[in-house]
Amino acid sequence: MEQASSKTPQSSSRERIADIDIMKCIFIVLMVIFHLVYIGDSYPYAKKIVYTFHMTGFLLFSGYLMNIYKSWAAFAKTLLWYAIPYLVMEGGYILMAAVLPIREHIDQLTPAVFLDRLLLHPLGPYWYLQTLILCGLTYFAIFRIPKLSLHSRFLLLGGAFCVYAQWLHVISLSSGLYFLIGAILQQSHTPFNKLFQASPAALPVLALLILFPANLSSTYAGGIFIVYSVICTGMLLTKHLQGKTRTLFLFIGRNTLPVFLFSPIFTLLSKHLLPLVSIDPSGILFMLAALPLCLLGSFAMGWAMDATHISPLFFGKKKVLV
Repeated sequence: MEQASSKTPQSSSRERIADIDIMKCIFIVLMVIFHLVYIGDSYPYAKKIVYTFHMTGFLLFSGYLMNIYKSWAAFAKTLLWYAIPYLVMEGGYILMAAVLPIREHIDQLTPAVFLDRLLLHPLGPYWYLQTLILCGLTYFAIFRIPKLSLHSRFLLLGGAFCVYAQWLHVISLSSGLYFLIGAILQQSHTPFNKLFQASPAALPVLALLILFPANLSSTYAGGIFIVYSVICTGMLLTKHLQGKTRTLFLFIGRNTLPVFLFSPIFTLLSKHLLPLVSIDPSGILFMLAALPLCLLGSFAMGWAMDATHISPLFFGKKKVLV
């Protein structure tokens, strides 16, 4: 979820890309909304549409932004600061699933089940970090093999992701695919807004694609076009955001990591707002109350970790909020 600087031999550094930050804001807000139990259950088709593109979009951004031009020690340190939040939050989620009557409830938690869920088959949303660590490590390692063409490296990377998905079942095929697309864009030195251009045509194309349930899978051709159309539509939005609205979108987009990590705590607490459904059965009033709770609660936890100097131990940096 964190946007790292991407470095290549031709470019020593890259500033944050505002368009990507705004897209990340949109995607993380949609993630929170459809993790709210009442909303997800009440709007299953809309949820399926969002699930076609939101996390695959994050993996595409991650492949594009990941800096592999580091030493082994420096890159291992980068992965360590993905692994610590993952192990803590996923471990807590597994324990919670064994105690609370949630959808992913574990009837009998044993050490073997705990380790399987923690290391191989995560519960809840934290699978993203596990996938990011595995894909990032593989990307880095393959690009350290000497005397290989760029084409051969990408063939090996795609093959490794297929093995992880089809034989080992530790990532999804779509996750590897979109991370790979992002890495290809990076290595081809393609500016993000060159491929994903703002286009008024993207919205009607997107509307047409989502009419057909068969397209609502990110691994199918229709799903790939949905991801592309959503990002192009979002890029159109970025051109029209101004003033405080743009500042708010950029802030959320820069700070998706604490929202991703801590929002499940607040989506669980938001169940106390469900009496609002008796006033508005559509759930819109409930969503308008629960969404700020989840976002502000996540930022408050990030701020508290910064203020108490926990962030360097948990995230590897002085402040998680930027």
